[in-house]
Amino acid sequence: MSARQGAAGVFRIQGAEPSAECTSVSCDLTAIASDPGAITAVVLAGLVAFVALAYVRGAKEDCRSERTRVLDERDAFNDFADRVAGLDPAPASATTLAFDGPTAAVRTVSTANGGGSTDVRLRRVLAAYRDTVMALPHYREEYDETIPESLAAELGPDTTAALASNGTLSPGAQSALVRRSRRAADARLSLSDAIETEIDALSRFETDLTRVDRRRRRLIEHLDGIAGDRTDAAIDIWQQLGDLESECDEAVEERQLTLNDPPMTVDDLGNGTGPCLFHEYLYGSTEGPRYPVLAEAAEIAEQIRVDRNRLTSRIAGGE
Repeated sequence: MSARQGAAGVFRIQGAEPSAECTSVSCDLTAIASDPGAITAVVLAGLVAFVALAYVRGAKEDCRSERTRVLDERDAFNDFADRVAGLDPAPASATTLAFDGPTAAVRTVSTANGGGSTDVRLRRVLAAYRDTVMALPHYREEYDETIPESLAAELGPDTTAALASNGTLSPGAQSALVRRSRRAADARLSLSDAIETEIDALSRFETDLTRVDRRRRRLIEHLDGIAGDRTDAAIDIWQQLGDLESECDEAVEERQLTLNDPPMTVDDLGNGTGPCLFHEYLYGSTEGPRYPVLAEAAEIAEQIRVDRNRLTSRIAGGE
């Protein structure tokens, strides 16, 4: 799920109409109590069911893992840049092909440890890339590329063309490799910051939704502890549960604003579908829901509705 920055500066990643309006509590209670599905829910659901918020917690773990891998890639590109910067380049006359202008078709760069006419400097560049970026545990598994393919994807297709042109490392090629590697590292730092912001947002939603669910359960538990006629208390709790459902709706609205204004765009997922949004990059390939906060809020809101339906049955039965 890790991302890479492409040439464009973005990341590449491997209902029925109501019959009448009724706004009073008694009208709502009567309507719900007359619904057979509500009575069925009373029988099937537990009285104080607990919503575990597994979706949000799982999303936080996925984000933490992804951020770790992105930071590992940042460190690897910085290490690669350091190694390349420390090499002695070939004389300026050794090659004339520049990195930053139009180039011919990319030619294959040998990844062998020796042999042929490949300059020792170039072999050290390839070895440095193999021992830094390509050595990351997740890298080969996720991208499944050769060293030249990865260099072209990460640092631009003209990198391999320039390196292969004369099989050596010119001062211009060396400078461009270092510059682009630093840029790739900086891009991953920006991405890690965006992921950290997402983790903070998930933590806030987890806190808010946990509070809503805890309040829901305590209201039901409070009703169970009342002796004698509990009709008035049930109606009051029914109304408070409605307020909690509204809080779930507010959380959904707030989250939707974030989804509609992502911090960055992620480039092609590798399947030709083109750029995707930041949250699709984070959650599109995970086992959990693509929108964990929305899924969690919907689950809690559904449990609140089940509880309200159950209370309606109690009230209708005079309990």
